[in-house]
Amino acid sequence: MSISKASAAIPIDVVVVGGGQSSLAVAYFLRRAGIGYVVLDDQPAPGGAWQHTWDSLHLFSPAQWSSLPGWLMPATAETYPSREHVVRYLTEYEKRYEIPVRRPVDVTSVSRREDGLLVSTDHGEWLAKTVVSATGTWARPYIPDYPGQACFEGEQLHSAHYRKPEIFHGKNVLVVGGGNSGAQILAELSQVCHTTWVTLEEPTLLPDDVDGRVLFERATERWIARAEGRADPAPTGGLGDIVMVPPVRDARERGVLHSVRPFSHFTVDGVVWKDGSHARVDAVIWCTGFRPALEHLQPLHVLNDAGRVDVVEGRAVLEPRLWLVGYGEWCGFASATLIGVMRSARSTATQIGQYLTSFEDSNP
Repeated sequence: MSISKASAAIPIDVVVVGGGQSSLAVAYFLRRAGIGYVVLDDQPAPGGAWQHTWDSLHLFSPAQWSSLPGWLMPATAETYPSREHVVRYLTEYEKRYEIPVRRPVDVTSVSRREDGLLVSTDHGEWLAKTVVSATGTWARPYIPDYPGQACFEGEQLHSAHYRKPEIFHGKNVLVVGGGNSGAQILAELSQVCHTTWVTLEEPTLLPDDVDGRVLFERATERWIARAEGRADPAPTGGLGDIVMVPPVRDARERGVLHSVRPFSHFTVDGVVWKDGSHARVDAVIWCTGFRPALEHLQPLHVLNDAGRVDVVEGRAVLEPRLWLVGYGEWCGFASATLIGVMRSARSTATQIGQYLTSFEDSNP
């Protein structure tokens, strides 16, 4: 729907920036608390970052373990839901709870005003008593610097922009990165081209019976232990370790699920390994993660040297009217996962409700 640019800032209790899973979880709890809010999403359609992942991506938890608050993700014939299933679920979730999402609206900045936070966009301004930033990380893919990288004439692609393996048929491809995206992309590429998996250290391959359910339970154990002041239980297996979903198990059976340590530098047509040997490379796919997309918060001067925001239970230390949800462990255990974001979203909505009550009491 087209949105005309407003001439004056629209007053509102809460602006939620971002339209993905974290925003929807926060919206659910704000709605339940009867708090007025709007969600501003820069994407043209629902689904958040899931719209942009590679075609064959599947979750590594069953549907019931990949759900947002209030409504279980519908089950699928497959054990692990596809990206298309996730996008449909998020789309229906918006409709089910009548979440007021404005899109596409690009939030350009959040700045301080005496009476609130001014949220400036390409479609007008909102004056919010509080802001929840939930823009995620997809918009900021990270690619490390390597010597000679600019001279390399082959293709370089981040996993954020990878779609399907067929275009690499018969080529020599490096897959760089030791997480689940690296393992899954390697698994399908290895069926159509010559692949080499490059990781900083040997990846941790979880037992076949460990999936996202177990990892979330372990993250919960860590959260409870920390809340009670106990040492982290730290059982084997974390959210970054390799889950043996069917394509990855197949790659293991084919003998291709092994990695090598990083090369030293690029050449025009390939890379040089630490032992001095040269390998011709046609393409590099960087599965090296993301950084928080927080450029809209620059006017608030809340970003630290690591490009994050210092928070206590998700609330910004330097701006008490700002909360951050879903960027990773620094925002809460498992907060960047579908099921894990619920805890952070509920806490955020509760804190905002308390803040708004105190705000109204001090401004009768």
